[in-house]
Amino acid sequence: MKTDKPETAAQKALAEIAPKLAELTDQVLFGDVWERPQLSKRDRSLITCAALVATGKTEQMSFHFPRAIENGVTREELVEL
Repeated sequence: MKTDKPETAAQKALAEIAPKLAELTDQVLFGDVWERPQLSKRDRSLITCAALVATGKTEQMSFHFPRAIENGVTREELVEL
């Protein structure tokens, strides 16, 4: 079913080969986990970016670094990672 909502990153990457995985990624990871009140979105973003740097996952940085800035992480903080 096509909607007017823009595709999420998970849908763009997985929709053709694993549509259920794309749906679950959106619902569970970006829906449930990122909305938990125990950590702010800013803190979750900073932790995610630090993990990407530590593990060398450069292909995911272009998605997560701009989101981190949107979530309140400063450029200076990202440089320090």
